[in-house]
Amino acid sequence: MASLHDTPTRPAAPSAPTRPSTLAPSSQQLAERFRPVFDRIAEHAAQREHDRELAYAPVAWLKAARFGALRVPLEHGGLGASVEQLYDLLIELGEADSNLPQILRAHFGFIERLFAEIDPALHGPWMRLAADGVIFGNATTELGEGALGALQTTLTRDKKDGTDAWRLDGDKFYSTGTLYADWISVAAQRLNDDGSSDRVIALVPAEAAGIERVDDWRGFGQRLSASGTTRFRQVRVKPEHVLLYVRDQPTPLTAHFQLTHLATLAGIARAIVRDAVAFVQPRKRVYSHGSGATPREDPLVQQVIGQLASTAFVAASTVQAVARGLGEVDRHLQRGEPVPEQLLFEVELNTAKAQAGIVDAVLQAGTRLFDIGGASALQEDRRLDRHWRNARTLASHNPTIYKGRVVGDHLLNGARPTFYWAVGAIAS
Repeated sequence: MASLHDTPTRPAAPSAPTRPSTLAPSSQQLAERFRPVFDRIAEHAAQREHDRELAYAPVAWLKAARFGALRVPLEHGGLGASVEQLYDLLIELGEADSNLPQILRAHFGFIERLFAEIDPALHGPWMRLAADGVIFGNATTELGEGALGALQTTLTRDKKDGTDAWRLDGDKFYSTGTLYADWISVAAQRLNDDGSSDRVIALVPAEAAGIERVDDWRGFGQRLSASGTTRFRQVRVKPEHVLLYVRDQPTPLTAHFQLTHLATLAGIARAIVRDAVAFVQPRKRVYSHGSGATPREDPLVQQVIGQLASTAFVAASTVQAVARGLGEVDRHLQRGEPVPEQLLFEVELNTAKAQAGIVDAVLQAGTRLFDIGGASALQEDRRLDRHWRNARTLASHNPTIYKGRVVGDHLLNGARPTFYWAVGAIAS
């Protein structure tokens, strides 16, 4: 289990301010900017998967293109892209390599958290860092049964140096993307001097003393997402790097996190179509009981390809439909208006419906892919199996069975959707 303290990352301090554009980019402009990067990422995605070569180079290419600045407002030097544009691009990135949207899920989730849950007066420094190319990772989930939603990671007052600084201690697992990050967003319990406590976000440079990032993710899918362990031992945290967030009302944040997974699944569905077509088109080998002179002329093979394409279309269209709802929420937030509670309910329920609808279809597509060829489709260097494995791994986050139940309970009994996810044991 190798520590990556010596992995080079972008300097934590921001560079010279970027001159903001006066106009938000069109979808065509964004596509022209990022598709060459996506093509470069896709070129060796199967080989990286086969060799388990961590995605430092693809992350660096995206940083150089300022992909992480997509949702940063123009006034902070970002690209000012809309929610809908973000998810369209995440689908395309997922098609190139499904590890990349998951790696960046925490980064974009942090930006959306600022919009939805953090005092706007505190946004500036963090938005400017993201505009400069800094990538934010996550350290939220903890191992063990624990009390549902409770945190063992703590911030305590540093009484030794005579300042208002804090010290961060704890262990996190499923720290997806943090091996590639410049800063880490850490969920912690702040223990105040008066004996009270608050749930906060502590932001720390990834190279800070006392942090150990370990590549110990051993899942059979999303093998390059770096969803491993992060340890914090007496990490010094400046007071201005502690953000208090109060969840006394629904927010769109959980829908954003889940929709990133669904956009990645939609990207996988597109990659399945791409690889199926690339496999069949040059193929000459047929079977005596087949139905065409070549596989590409076989109507049964054509039918499978068509069904795979239909799944990809439905998956992407579903993600785009939910993204439109989140975009409407975001426009309320950007105008400084209260978000109608009913709109938040609809977005959360639609995200749950989307998950229940997309997951099985994409998993089936990952299996049906192998109906278009014989044993040669199983060759490990092709890594066609990665599509099913990666989809299965993504589908195991926030299990789909509970999403279906939430929708059914709402329809039958008018129950409110669950906005804030937590894991652990029920406190006795």
